[in-house]
Amino acid sequence: MKRTLLSPAASRLAFFALAWFALLSPLAADNWPRFRGPNGTGISQEKGFPVQWTEQDYVWKTKMPGLGHSCPCVWEDHVFLTSAEEEGRIRLVLDVSASTGKIRWIRRMQSESHRIHQLNSYASSTPATDGERVYVAFSKESEYALFAFDFAGKPAWKCPLGAFISQHGSGTSPVVFEDLVILGNDQDGSSSLVGVDAKSGKIRWKTERNLKQIAQATSYSTPVLIRRDHDQAELIFTSQADGFTSVDPRTGKVNWRADILPQRAVSSPVYGHGLVFASSGQGGEGKFLAAVRDGGSGELDSTYVAWTRQRQLPYVPTPVLYGDYIFLWGDSGVVSCVKAESGENVWTERLQGKYWASPICVDGKLYAVSEDGTVSVVAAAPQFKLLGRSSLGEDSRVTPAVSNGRMFFRGFEHLFCLPAHEPGKNAGS
Repeated sequence: MKRTLLSPAASRLAFFALAWFALLSPLAADNWPRFRGPNGTGISQEKGFPVQWTEQDYVWKTKMPGLGHSCPCVWEDHVFLTSAEEEGRIRLVLDVSASTGKIRWIRRMQSESHRIHQLNSYASSTPATDGERVYVAFSKESEYALFAFDFAGKPAWKCPLGAFISQHGSGTSPVVFEDLVILGNDQDGSSSLVGVDAKSGKIRWKTERNLKQIAQATSYSTPVLIRRDHDQAELIFTSQADGFTSVDPRTGKVNWRADILPQRAVSSPVYGHGLVFASSGQGGEGKFLAAVRDGGSGELDSTYVAWTRQRQLPYVPTPVLYGDYIFLWGDSGVVSCVKAESGENVWTERLQGKYWASPICVDGKLYAVSEDGTVSVVAAAPQFKLLGRSSLGEDSRVTPAVSNGRMFFRGFEHLFCLPAHEPGKNAGS
């Protein structure tokens, strides 16, 4: 058989085309490896999930040890969670089988009890994984640290980051970028962003933070990753002390900063249409949201602010950007659909309940869990439509996860697995 040889230029083009296809293929999005899934978008294109269900529809329901508000982190058949027992004196990392719900292993670590916010837990930071190890962050007053475990539960390393000072405890989650584990250490004490070698646990870079408002510096925001091509990437962090901060994830170098957040950052930033969206608040409600144009350098001025909003905003839940719209799911159940590029309000509706978990978007539908465990499903569309409502049967403050035809909900006591319908069956949409 005659073999056709490609020119070097054509070979490179073919290589990048295959690599790009791999990034866009469904297989690349099967896992949910961090808080709010791939790149922190909170979006899944998986299909077939019901919009209303009963307890009989779960494929399994597993009792969880201790209490934690960390979200499920999923890699193939592994669901990683953190928890805490004895008022934080024992911290747990556990691995649950996604297919059976059986707990594979639990690792318990001695820790300390300390003061936290009444809505927080001693295990609110969501694990992250790269498919080889799982990375978790725990805090106590004397120490904030990153830990790594292999998939068999064997400890790989610990990276101490110094004391953690905050009356409300910690909650931001680590993210993985290439061979680095990156964590925002924004607290009321000495604050920094750190990039840690995923294999060794050694700090590769550390970026000091602004301490102008040290008493209000603690942030609970997890960064969003922006990828423009195979080489360029940036992480966007938010905090009251530093506002919006764009960082090169490989080096920790600050690309740009927009110091415009007047209150504490709890929800995480989202990105789309060349804009970074983030909110801040206080007293249990969102007070300010800004859409900042990406691509600047240094200290950005007001010309980079596309629009702002000061009403009907989330404080704890992170918004969802889907298509041309950003959906703002407020703590008190007020939900708004807003045009992403202009900030124009499209609709606002009120749903029952308090919401501390963030909504996720699955196949164009928003799934949001209220504090009493009610899951409301709303169309992610410019016309409001409540599609269904179901109950977990217990309280919850945890954002759901989606992976490989399964949706995972965590309550105060159990982890629930809701399967997608088989092809051809009614999905309730």
